[in-house]
Amino acid sequence: MTAWIKALLALAVSLTLVWTLNTKHGDLPPFGKLLSPYRGFWQNGEAAGNFPAQQTLALAGLQRPVTVRYDDHRVPHVFAQNDHDLYFAQGYLTARDRLWQMEFQTHVAAGRLAEIVGPARLETDRFFRRMGLPFGAANSLRVMMANPTTRVVLESYSAGVNAYIGQLTPATLPFEYKLLDYRPEPWQPLKCALLLKFMAWDLSGRTDDLRLSNILRKYGPAVTKDLFPDYPTREDPIVPAGTPLDFQPLAVPAAPKSFEAAYAAHQLRAEPDAELGSNNFAVSGAKSASGFPLLANDPHLTLNLPSIWYQIQLHAPGVNVYGVTIPGSPLVIIGFNENVAWGVTNVNADVLDFYQLKFRDGTRREYWHAGRWKPVRRVVERLKVRGQPDRLDTVLYSHHGPVVYDKAEKPFLSQTPIAHAMRWTAHDGANEVLAFYQLNRARAYPDYTAALASYGSPAQNFIFADNAQDIAIWPNGRFPLKWRDQGKFILDGTDPAYDWQGWIPAAHNPHVKNPARGFVSSANQFSTGPDYPYYLHWNFANYERGHRINQRLAAMARVTPDSLRRLQNDVLDLNAQLMLPRLLALVAEPAPGAAPPAAGSPEGRVLAEMRRWRYQYTADAIGPSVFNLWYNDLTKRLWDDDFGPQATGLEMRPPARDRTNNLLLNEPNSPWIDDRRTPAKETLPQLARQSLRFAVDSLSRKFGPLSPKWRWANQKGTDILHLLQLPGFGQLDVDCGGGAGIVNATTERNGPSWRMVVALGPRVRAYGVYPGGQSGNPGSPYYNELLETWRTGQLHELVFLRSATETNARVGTVWTLQGK
Repeated sequence: MTAWIKALLALAVSLTLVWTLNTKHGDLPPFGKLLSPYRGFWQNGEAAGNFPAQQTLALAGLQRPVTVRYDDHRVPHVFAQNDHDLYFAQGYLTARDRLWQMEFQTHVAAGRLAEIVGPARLETDRFFRRMGLPFGAANSLRVMMANPTTRVVLESYSAGVNAYIGQLTPATLPFEYKLLDYRPEPWQPLKCALLLKFMAWDLSGRTDDLRLSNILRKYGPAVTKDLFPDYPTREDPIVPAGTPLDFQPLAVPAAPKSFEAAYAAHQLRAEPDAELGSNNFAVSGAKSASGFPLLANDPHLTLNLPSIWYQIQLHAPGVNVYGVTIPGSPLVIIGFNENVAWGVTNVNADVLDFYQLKFRDGTRREYWHAGRWKPVRRVVERLKVRGQPDRLDTVLYSHHGPVVYDKAEKPFLSQTPIAHAMRWTAHDGANEVLAFYQLNRARAYPDYTAALASYGSPAQNFIFADNAQDIAIWPNGRFPLKWRDQGKFILDGTDPAYDWQGWIPAAHNPHVKNPARGFVSSANQFSTGPDYPYYLHWNFANYERGHRINQRLAAMARVTPDSLRRLQNDVLDLNAQLMLPRLLALVAEPAPGAAPPAAGSPEGRVLAEMRRWRYQYTADAIGPSVFNLWYNDLTKRLWDDDFGPQATGLEMRPPARDRTNNLLLNEPNSPWIDDRRTPAKETLPQLARQSLRFAVDSLSRKFGPLSPKWRWANQKGTDILHLLQLPGFGQLDVDCGGGAGIVNATTERNGPSWRMVVALGPRVRAYGVYPGGQSGNPGSPYYNELLETWRTGQLHELVFLRSATETNARVGTVWTLQGK
């Protein structure tokens, strides 16, 4: 009997252990499956035989054979005989390298993370549902699927992704699926639309109207106009001021009576990073060494692994294009063909506004608009939560759009707009897929402008160059037709005069073609000068980056691709060049009760170092480490008592850099200098010394006394993290220069996500790199093999084949995909 009991107990323990090791528990993976030598993560290590030099793959759904040639960086060059097979192959090949990344990001956009990871991401899911990303994706998908061309693209791409998913076994699942213990679901065209809306949120999902409304109510219109002007004193707009208009402007809607919103103490939760931006520039053939235009682009985004972008060449009748795409999105988004090149940067237009609603009663089933009560549309969102019952969440919609949060909720109360409806261009249906389809096939300037007509969101500065010697740039997208400053503050949701009154015609969007100066460029600054007849926004990126690009381009002659590569890596900080002399002068001024720092003191030695610094944000320079801390702390001391949430109890924002610098340079007696929280009356020299002391103390605590350890790369600490922020699967402390507001805008987490330079001519040549690699598999040598090239500011020449049989020493792998 005892033996039977022991046997049963042993069996029970064994079964329990098997169940425990093969089941996910909270954030812990199922270690039995994960560590299994037959199906676990060991199987994701890439051996030489996993990527044969030649093979034929039979894939159901292909109409004709497709040739795929891989180069030495494992970039696929796809040669198909029709559009269906071209995009089928693109979907299949992208999924082979990046399936988990592309599917995970669409789960984020759809508000479905809790299905994978459990309740910890439930509030994230609610946020993206309530922001209306799935709503906007569904609207765009209807437009895309109604067009026969883009329907073929989306359905073929989805079929290719699904062909790869159908081949997967438990052993061949990408590593992250094993870690999180789930399987991919079938890909649908909706996922492509969701990915585009996720990019729209990343690039246009910010707004300051709630913050500005609080400032207006607290300080009044005179102060608000003074500290938050509609146009800066220093600017170098994308379309130069004075560029003649080639259209007759529409009448702008009349501004209604002023509307002062109630204190909006809660700001939008989880806003995208304000520092995201990009550079692009093109020079004419008259300025180039070859006599043909050159074009460069480096979009600045959050740096992650797997890499944001995926390189590919797509060749079929009517198209031969090379460039990068976002995994999960068909076509090429930034790239070139034999005749043209194009790139994009973010426009930063004001395309997201909040409307204060008046509900009839606590049931919130009706809201007041245009003199009557209108019904609230109620959408019940079902949120699946791993290991728990589904949750139901009701989202209210007015005619403007979703009410992101309709009641105060913890733990996000401090950052949540309550009872405000959101109007956002990303909710409107548009066909961005058609725009890129046509750009991929463009041969000249008229094709480029025709392609832009179908593009909606996020608004981008589309730069262009072609072999016909044209260069141009269009800040492009759907821009609402507004009165000046409409959306700078919260809008009245009861009055139809505050609704968007239509759209700026696409042909009236800002643009310039073949300017006399011989170049076009953008760096997220103001699209136009004050002479442009329509309102786009009151606040764009600081001017320094764009101005520095234009400085260097204006001085260039006989420009080569390497000239533009060097410009992409420029690290001169114009803000430091302007403001450091002022800071040095301030600390040298006599101040009550304090003498300037002695030469031998820690601060004195630092000041001597700063006087030698030439404003370059190189990796080894000490100056950037000091200046960043010194300047930023000074502006914080200047504005925190007036606009900081702890001092005011309100969600506000400080004035922009241009206005702040004007005060520091020209207004030594400004009442804003005094810190209201202290009994003494502060002066600028006092604040400058306090901030210098803060900078020196901070660096001394971190690195010890002044020494080479204070170098900028150590202080900045650029990290390229895995999307899940898994330790060991990213790259920490990448040793590189650059910084915010600099042409090489590499910061702690953001930076050039793709650098490209294209030299047009009889035989186009191009160069590019991104910080990572083609593979999304951490076990592959192609996961981050391009990182060192990117870190050192170099570029690889891109292999651009004219035919499937063209000889190239860098292309050795040939696969054939055929139907079965």
